[in-house]
Amino acid sequence: MERGSHTAAAQLIKKAGKVVAFTGAGISVESGIPPFRGENGLWNTYNPDYFHIDYFYSNPEDSWRLIKKLFYEFYGKVSPNAAHLALARMERHKLLQAVITQNIDNLHQEAGSGIVVDFHGNLQHLVCTKCSRKSRFTDIDPAQAVPVCPSCGGILKPDIIFFGEQISPGVRREAFRQAEESDVLLVIGTTGEVMPASMIVSFAKESGADIIEVNTTPSLYTHGLTGIFLQGKATEQMTALLEALRIAPGKK
Repeated sequence: MERGSHTAAAQLIKKAGKVVAFTGAGISVESGIPPFRGENGLWNTYNPDYFHIDYFYSNPEDSWRLIKKLFYEFYGKVSPNAAHLALARMERHKLLQAVITQNIDNLHQEAGSGIVVDFHGNLQHLVCTKCSRKSRFTDIDPAQAVPVCPSCGGILKPDIIFFGEQISPGVRREAFRQAEESDVLLVIGTTGEVMPASMIVSFAKESGADIIEVNTTPSLYTHGLTGIFLQGKATEQMTALLEALRIAPGKK
């Protein structure tokens, strides 16, 4: 493992046929979104059992009250940061072909990334628990204690993975396909503690990809899978990587 060489990382990216980013909570922390785990994590304040799918079905009104408080009322106030924007800039310059994210905050899309695999779902989308019709959160009546499907009247839930639910087979296939095809996997802000998402990095490595990691502290990937470790905040490290790639930082 090589530490801190943005030049070496840029060289790997430039010569790669396909570069894919794999992101976790650490990339969104600097936008003001707390992680679920670790210091200042949401699970230190809120019981994760409230986000089990069985609890949602048994107590939809209580569940929706907490969902709105933690996610929709809060996430609507945050914006993409320099790390999200850097990935979008790399895509525009054809140096990044896809983003796989564990995050549900939609910030990659807001930053301008075009190909995003939402491994754990996306808060902007709702799904009917009865007929499976998809809706956008912005299309529902915010005054409803429990949003219902406009087609069948079934209860709507955020189209994200609750505890007790499985990753969508189609989403899982697409994420692992992108990882398998990558020559470089750029890992940002994820520590490798959540299954099955954590398997994506080892799968990419086994398929021949070079791993570039951006994290504030060493992760479960650092000493076994990572080739180049850029230690520090995602915004700082990605800005430096853009400079090494000779891409001017900027907005979308």
